[in-house]
Amino acid sequence: MRASQRARGEDVDLVDALLSADERRRSSGTRFDELRNEQKTLGKQVAKAQGEEKTALLQRTKALAEEVKAADAEQSAAKEEADGLVRRLANLIDPAAPIGGEEDFVTLEEIGTPRDFAAEGFEPKDHVELGQILGAIDTERGAKVAGSRSYYLTGVGALLELALVNMAIAQAVAAGFTPMITPALVRPAAMDGTGFLGQAAENVYYLEDDERYLVGTSEVPLAAYHMDEIIDADKLPLRYAGYSSCFRREAGTYGKDTRGIIRVHQFEKVEMFVFTTPEEAEAEHRRLLQWEKDFLNALDLPYRVIDLASGDLGSSAARKFDIEAWVPTQGKYREVTSTSNCTEYQARRLSIRVREEGNKVRPLATLNGTLVAVPRVIVAILENHQQADGSVVVPEALRPYLGGRAVLEPVK
Repeated sequence: MRASQRARGEDVDLVDALLSADERRRSSGTRFDELRNEQKTLGKQVAKAQGEEKTALLQRTKALAEEVKAADAEQSAAKEEADGLVRRLANLIDPAAPIGGEEDFVTLEEIGTPRDFAAEGFEPKDHVELGQILGAIDTERGAKVAGSRSYYLTGVGALLELALVNMAIAQAVAAGFTPMITPALVRPAAMDGTGFLGQAAENVYYLEDDERYLVGTSEVPLAAYHMDEIIDADKLPLRYAGYSSCFRREAGTYGKDTRGIIRVHQFEKVEMFVFTTPEEAEAEHRRLLQWEKDFLNALDLPYRVIDLASGDLGSSAARKFDIEAWVPTQGKYREVTSTSNCTEYQARRLSIRVREEGNKVRPLATLNGTLVAVPRVIVAILENHQQADGSVVVPEALRPYLGGRAVLEPVK
């Protein structure tokens, strides 16, 4: 755990502080049990004693009651301190994850070849200009009504979002996922249990008067769906596909991606979430990655898969793969989906367990994977499939969800 904290760039001293608090919890608990046993023994002796002996025993009983009370308070304080320290620790990283910071990821594969627009004889337009030509994206009025990083999807833009969501849900259902429409507001226990009140807290919207959080991903309500429950092993894996609005403050990103809809405060997303056994988690992680690749392959988008380094994992993930689609006007890959293996981290915090043969109960594993984060996929589709006149070819797999439309034409 020390090595994991160090690799993440997190506080290593937390581990030793936790060990110390846990030792105090154990020793104070032992002391409390010893005093309680003495209390019980003394009670029996008092019942049989007489005269001065009884008086002395009663005095000891009174003093013992104070000692028991103090030991109980010490035990509770040590437990509270230990529990608080546990919740500050990030998940134990997978030994296979690369070590380093944000730029130390490992590229696992590159799929597809970015178009050579120069060879085709025209300069590609960015998604904002294309959105205006198609009557699909309105960021000016979005900013007027809701402030920076806000937008309207209009006309074919709105239809494109609905088509992507329907296509994602159809793929998830075909793969055995249960579709879910989840709450956008959750209680603190759900947000904290999934690990979003640690290093990610600055990007979370909190409604103080209601003591509710706006979710940044349906991972939160999906993870908390079985909070405080025990699930029979023969029901695993449980696979859910949650559709929700997502809200992010984007704190700390001043000046980044201020143009367009790549980094916004509100967007729609379809998220895959899985409950399974710890032994099956690694294989399930690979399956989630493949389902994400299948979706992007169907959209005929060039992309790469990267294995995120330890310092860029987030507190709940033991290992995380990102898929980044090629954005022609930026000349680089940008994240569109990701999938994380959270092992037992979230399940322990949310008290979700599996009941196995012999009535054995233990924490299970949770995993998540984004199937489609709508705005960024719209960016990738518009820019990669554009034509010289500003029209955009609709990927064949998406056409049935757009009423058979093969091309998005400029508005008159």
